[in-house]
Amino acid sequence: MSIWTGVVQAQPAPSAPSAPIQLYGLVGTYIAESKVSGVPRGSVVLGGGGLMTSFWGLRAKEDLGGGYAAVFVLESFFRPNTGQLGRNATDGLFSRNAYLGFTSPYGIFRLGEQTTHTYLNQILLNPFGSSVVFSPLVVQSYTAAYNNTVVGDTVWDNVASYESASYRGLTGTVQYGVSGASGHQGKDNLGLHLNYENGPLQVALSAQRVRMAVNLPNVQQYLYLAGATYNANFAKFYAAMQTTNTTTTEVGSHTYELGLSIPATPTAAVLVEWARTTQSAPKEKDSIRNTASVGYDYYLSKRTDVYAVYSYDKLSGKPSGSTYGVGMRHTF
Repeated sequence: MSIWTGVVQAQPAPSAPSAPIQLYGLVGTYIAESKVSGVPRGSVVLGGGGLMTSFWGLRAKEDLGGGYAAVFVLESFFRPNTGQLGRNATDGLFSRNAYLGFTSPYGIFRLGEQTTHTYLNQILLNPFGSSVVFSPLVVQSYTAAYNNTVVGDTVWDNVASYESASYRGLTGTVQYGVSGASGHQGKDNLGLHLNYENGPLQVALSAQRVRMAVNLPNVQQYLYLAGATYNANFAKFYAAMQTTNTTTTEVGSHTYELGLSIPATPTAAVLVEWARTTQSAPKEKDSIRNTASVGYDYYLSKRTDVYAVYSYDKLSGKPSGSTYGVGMRHTF
């Protein structure tokens, strides 16, 4: 049964109380000496992120009655080390999320730019979260210096998505990206996801198809991700498997990841993660990359933490590389 039918047109009511708008975000910065395996020289970097990319956002929720509400989210990446907007020069103003939607007893419907649910599940399945600097699973998936296996960004434009309400711990999410190009159905970026939560256990499954460009509908990548976490109180365990296949080029990859988060004190944790990726291509020898990170994260308060991380990286047939980094985060 369709939840949303018809189109509702309404004028703002000046006398009605407005929904409060919340300003929130995270400011993070780090300094690291980094050398990736296969790269001749390392470098010292002062970056605007680290364990999590810096961003700020605005959001609001208006109660419509009967369990329904209208919501919007506008989020912008920024680089505190330079004061510039975006993760890079190509990012727009609201490059993290920019959508309008409805919540209901049946789930959430969103329209606009959205973080991919595949990326959200990758964050869930590793102890270093969303870090594009220190998480082995994430850097092997998205960072060019590590020969990233995933095509496309962690954010999709022009997305319609539906996330179901939880049923006995199970939720489903569908994301569909439309390009709006004349004569095409769009890039047809599609993501299908299942999440299950029961006490200390969390399970995540993702499948996505990404088109390279609207005018190349047959060149596309398929990705499949499966993993779980288990919180045993004395430690939290992480495991994931990911595979990609790019049609036409026949380039593929298989990634395996294990992680561990151990509370050292009530305000600190030791983070450990390893990922191994095998990449294959026609007429080329398979390459194998092993990346491992060990970190210590200490919370000075509920909103501020400092951390230190060491990462080891080894690409088959190349000298190994190492990264040493320290950083700080503050949420607001």
